Amino acid sequence: MQRAIYMDWNATAPVRPVAARAVLRALEEVGNPSSVHGFGRAARKLMEEARSALAAQIGAKVENIVFTAGGTEANALALASRGARRLIVSAIEHDSVLKPAVDAPVIQVDRNGVIDLDHLRFRLEQDAAPALVSLMLANNETGVIQPVAEAAAIAHAHGALLHCDAAQAIGRIAVDLSALGADYLTLSGHKFGAPQGVGALVTNGAPISALVVGGGQERRRRAGTENVPAIAGFGAALAAIDTTAAAEVAVLRNMLEARLLDFDPATTVFGREARRLPNTLSFSAGTKSAETLVMALDLAGIAVSAGSACSSGKVKPSHVVTAMGFDAAKAGTAIRVSLGETNTEADLNAFMAAWMKIQTVPSMNQIQPAA
Repeated sequence: MQRAIYMDWNATAPVRPVAARAVLRALEEVGNPSSVHGFGRAARKLMEEARSALAAQIGAKVENIVFTAGGTEANALALASRGARRLIVSAIEHDSVLKPAVDAPVIQVDRNGVIDLDHLRFRLEQDAAPALVSLMLANNETGVIQPVAEAAAIAHAHGALLHCDAAQAIGRIAVDLSALGADYLTLSGHKFGAPQGVGALVTNGAPISALVVGGGQERRRRAGTENVPAIAGFGAALAAIDTTAAAEVAVLRNMLEARLLDFDPATTVFGREARRLPNTLSFSAGTKSAETLVMALDLAGIAVSAGSACSSGKVKPSHVVTAMGFDAAKAGTAIRVSLGETNTEADLNAFMAAWMKIQTVPSMNQIQPAA
């Protein structure tokens, strides 16, 4: 049977073996990390080791890290902590930011998906009331990296705070809280090889208003017994990040991009002229819908996605692509390939063989499942 090929790392990265082992070890501990006896202290030690690993990775203070159940909760916590501040969001944010911000002013992006800093200034100057600006570090669909440090400087000059969703960034590009100038930073463990269901909100001292109350956990900023096994896996995955792997993955991504353009020069690569994550390739070619393409590639044994993977399996036109100025038809054919450390050139060969076949057959009925 043909080996299935995974090219959807931005949806979730495979759990690193060292992280899985850390989870298993933590599951053998019996203590509640809030208990003062030896069992509780042992559990808390695992959790605080992970907190220290994260602090060291991004240049944060341990006391400014709140563990959450993932990136969505961390985003919600950041937005809820703005108090009376009005909210301003970029047009390309993840749905976990856009859905709670239905009436918020939106910052435009250019054709490459990069935020328009002049439009950010305009939005801030429209209303003198204090604001919270939400701008992701790297887009989950296109991989386009945003000028967060410049946006933070503009926000601060207007008395605003800046929240940065950096879920896709760690392990792929450098993430430094001070260099970014962000007041809030969102992280998600399963994007870099930790288990699903664990994330963090990090601040530089900005206030946090608890969404979940009832206990004193996480310095009273997030009540409820912490998920010690997942947090231990989070810390182990951070420590296992290989900084050289991103460059090797970039070689594969660039190779695949070149092959797609060689096959069909009319292919649109979204954000091609912008700085992007080294592993991400979002593109559109032909008229087949994204849903059809994802299903056809799956039948060929290759896993990719159409934009965000946070919609319960639904495939819909990309709001990111439309925000970049492309029409709904183009957005409806956009798919995302996101690579990782275990992908090989052989995977690219298999993808291209399947892609060329899909593009040349008239219907899904002529696409056979992988043997």
